Amino acid sequence: MKEAIVLYPAAFFGHLISTVELGKLLLTHRPSLSIHILITNQAYDAGPTTAYIASVSAAVPSIAFHFFPATTLPPDFSTTSPNHETLAFELLRLNNPNVHRTLTSISTDHVVHALVIDFFCAAADTVARELNIPCYYFFTSGACFLTFFLYLPTLHDNFAISVKDFDAPIDVPGTPPIQPSDVVKQSQDRYDDAYKGLLDSSLKMQTSAGIIVNTFEKLERRAIGAIRDGECVPGGPTPPLYCIGPLISSRGGDDGRSPESLTWLDSQPRGSVVFLCFGSMGVFSVEQLKEIATGLERSGQRFLWVVRSPTKDKDQKAATSEVPDLDLGSLLPEGFLERTKERGLVVEKWAPQVAVLSHPSVGGFVTHCGWNSVLEAVCAGVPMLAWPLYAEQGHNRVQLVQETKIALPVDESEDGWVSSEEVEKRVRELMESEEGKMVRERVLVMKEEAKAALTPGGSSRSTLAGLVDSWKRE
Repeated sequence: MKEAIVLYPAAFFGHLISTVELGKLLLTHRPSLSIHILITNQAYDAGPTTAYIASVSAAVPSIAFHFFPATTLPPDFSTTSPNHETLAFELLRLNNPNVHRTLTSISTDHVVHALVIDFFCAAADTVARELNIPCYYFFTSGACFLTFFLYLPTLHDNFAISVKDFDAPIDVPGTPPIQPSDVVKQSQDRYDDAYKGLLDSSLKMQTSAGIIVNTFEKLERRAIGAIRDGECVPGGPTPPLYCIGPLISSRGGDDGRSPESLTWLDSQPRGSVVFLCFGSMGVFSVEQLKEIATGLERSGQRFLWVVRSPTKDKDQKAATSEVPDLDLGSLLPEGFLERTKERGLVVEKWAPQVAVLSHPSVGGFVTHCGWNSVLEAVCAGVPMLAWPLYAEQGHNRVQLVQETKIALPVDESEDGWVSSEEVEKRVRELMESEEGKMVRERVLVMKEEAKAALTPGGSSRSTLAGLVDSWKRE
């Protein structure tokens, strides 16, 4: 019988891309494997996936996608949680019969060595146990957030208050202390349904067969050490940790658009351009977009800026529905595009991020600190300005700025506002200052460490070999 690994990502585009890259990586080590990826419907519009999945299917026949029938929430479902992730947890729980049926079907002509799940898919852990299939977690973020995620039950037991009510930084093993406001929003209120979902997932992860993480040893040495030493699960054993990154997609979500941005970069001086891009879901208000534009113009730096349609809610930082086409002229300050056309380019919605970051003209990256974007910047050797918007990005900023020191921070007011003065100051600092130079030197060193991790005998390559070989023994 053929050997199979089943991967079960959350229905978010960034998580899906990382999971597909994991499947490709497993195939490079053992081409005889059959990779199966389970696809559910989304709790909300978190980015288009149809074209991407079709392209992967055409390019990698050994990866099979299994599409579940649409699942809807029951009429009596209700929640007081303001977090959309609550819906994701519930929909994924309701998909357990689909998971069971699909695993059973695959098992008729395959030996299923492992079910590898996203932490949002923790409900499927019970299905794997019923079918006696080892269940692993694939953690699509870094070890800096994994330390907090594993430590969450300990915080829950040790403190009777919610994270949002802490009046001092929180000590988490292996990482610098983190401000309560930087903690992932969904775990700030212990009475919130999203918090309960994360807590349950953490507890299930602690009893899993192993945790696969998209990172590498030299990038997060202290966090990885704390996890392996059991500091994050003081009450019991920690599952084996497999750091197999950096996994990045060379395609970067290409939607077939003409790479106008690359043509423009070809005409710019080496290392002179600041690239601003905030992921597939990051959004700003019109007022914040104008503030960014003003800061960029005053900075005098060359820039390539990817702009998405704005949100009407100034507190919303992640798009949860399809946004309409935008009119850049009406969004940005009057005359901005004309005044900056010799040194700046603004593109709508999308740019080929991996290719842009790898372009020799790019010298800095203003990022939302999504983990895929962080790894892409590291692999390209591009220093960052860290401007987190949602999810675990505040944790990532702490790691990048304070621990790894390959990024400079963008400072926000208490309500999340970033002034044009701050944008101007930080962009100049990244591109011109001595501190910016030191960050640039460190990220170039980390670029070489990333390459080394993936070479034969490197830490990530060896870890992957050990993981796959353990499946063969089973």
